[in-house]
Amino acid sequence: MGERAASNVGAHRDAPGKEEKKAKATRDEYGDTLLELGKKRSDIVVLDADLSGSTKTAKFAKAFPDRFFNMGIAEQDMVGTAAGLSLTGKVPFASTFAVFETGRAWDQIRLTVCYSNTNVKLVATHSGITVGEDGASHQALEDIALMRALPNMTVIVPADSAETASVINAVADFKGPVYVRLGRAKVPYVMPDDYKFRIGKAFAFKIGKDVNLIAAGIMVAIAKKAADILSNDGIDTGVINMSTIKPLDGETLLKAARNSKLIVTAEEHSVIGGLGGAVCEFLAENHPVPVKRIGINDTFGCSGNPDELLKIHGLTAEDIVKTVKGALK
Repeated sequence: MGERAASNVGAHRDAPGKEEKKAKATRDEYGDTLLELGKKRSDIVVLDADLSGSTKTAKFAKAFPDRFFNMGIAEQDMVGTAAGLSLTGKVPFASTFAVFETGRAWDQIRLTVCYSNTNVKLVATHSGITVGEDGASHQALEDIALMRALPNMTVIVPADSAETASVINAVADFKGPVYVRLGRAKVPYVMPDDYKFRIGKAFAFKIGKDVNLIAAGIMVAIAKKAADILSNDGIDTGVINMSTIKPLDGETLLKAARNSKLIVTAEEHSVIGGLGGAVCEFLAENHPVPVKRIGINDTFGCSGNPDELLKIHGLTAEDIVKTVKGALK
């Protein structure tokens, strides 16, 4: 069990020096950003379910012990306590692994956070199959679907560490329930240095004339790789980072659908109820076009190296390329 005891649309341009930045896990950026937020704002409080070393909230705990609460292996209690703290004027960030936060505490999230519309920030780490060797019991593949179905909940999946920092600052200012999905593995930087995240706004690196790849989280970097391959093969390919999955950026999505022949979604989550589901629901009612969904195909994960698991589940750049070429035929 491992570690437990208007739109941001514009042509992409690589920022100077971005290639020199080392890959960084979004959970690491969360810990760093939370620490900085704590220095600026005394209303920020943090809760964790006995995993602060893994979620990186331990950095905040060390600096601000009076504002950190280790709730133990009691996720339901953590969420209920966070809701209570929010009613006193605090801005609580409650963290644990995604599978525990959204699964074990779902009833408390539904009632004390969403139904009560409390100002709670649920920031979960270790999402998706890239949890790796911890296996199926720890790989949350349905968490976006669980959170997306709840009224009042905002759902965000940052693409890299730079976007994560921007997301955490944005949700700290936002009033209402938020679920932020972060990962365990290191991911490359993909967003431009001048990019600033806005809730409900996607970022288009480019709108393609043949196909547009709509991705979130770690799949943004993989989609960009696939787009390079496709473009070299003469297929005009766009890539959109749909980091806010709820509320979906319908304006950018419509622009992509109206200007291309095919939409392909890519996510490290079940194809049922996640980004692909959200995109299909929106386009079916607003502008029906061919859509292919790349994700986990209605199955549980397994233990293995993260890169191997991405290959096993068809989440590589080559898999995206194959899907696009097959669909365009």
